[in-house]
Amino acid sequence: MRIRNLRSAAYGLGLLAAFCLGIWIPLDEFLFYLPDVQYLTMQHIWLTAMSGGLALLVAIPLGTVLSRPSMAKYAETIMQGLNVGTTIPTLAVLALSMSFLGIGTVPAVFGLFVATLLPITRNTYAGLKGVSPALKEAAAGIGMSPMQRLLKVELPNALYVIFAGIRTALTINVGTVPLAFLIGAGGLGELIFTGIDLYDPVMMLSGAIPTAMLAVLVDALIAATAFLVVPRGVNPNRL
Repeated sequence: MRIRNLRSAAYGLGLLAAFCLGIWIPLDEFLFYLPDVQYLTMQHIWLTAMSGGLALLVAIPLGTVLSRPSMAKYAETIMQGLNVGTTIPTLAVLALSMSFLGIGTVPAVFGLFVATLLPITRNTYAGLKGVSPALKEAAAGIGMSPMQRLLKVELPNALYVIFAGIRTALTINVGTVPLAFLIGAGGLGELIFTGIDLYDPVMMLSGAIPTAMLAVLVDALIAATAFLVVPRGVNPNRL
């Protein structure tokens, strides 16, 4: 609990530092980019929601299937295949996506989806494999079917670990989305990279600060959801 509080404090200090960095610049210069920030923030959120949502829809069922005893021989091999999306730099994944899918939103969403897939799959797999065998045996002993054991015993006990993977993956996703601008998908990266190219600190910070705020907001929302959803008995924050 103390480590989590320190992490939250670090996020708050980081956000404060980002704002302090921009204090010396007149506010009216930031306001000049406000319409762009509003428009590009919506693009940024949409890219995050699409790629992150697809990753959730694929990764959680995939991690669940890989955790079944019948998949024990193949689980690590498949996981190593997914690891390619994390091992290869995200910019390279986006470039490869662009090679096959062209320029724009589709390759950006696909590349971000691939980069987000492994942490959620790995944590789903690890969480389900980490459920106590005694609980599974007790569930089988009272006549639960395999599906009932999965839904009523294994998943509730694995939720804390699963949410940790979701929290990490989506927070990183928000910080990675600016790279999508480089393949024509928009987002706050347009202000960040254009500001760097033009050596315009105001433009750069107009993209960087909202990106940092979005990352902190996504992290806080997922943490709050996990606090409410994960059962009290397996949630160390509610003991």
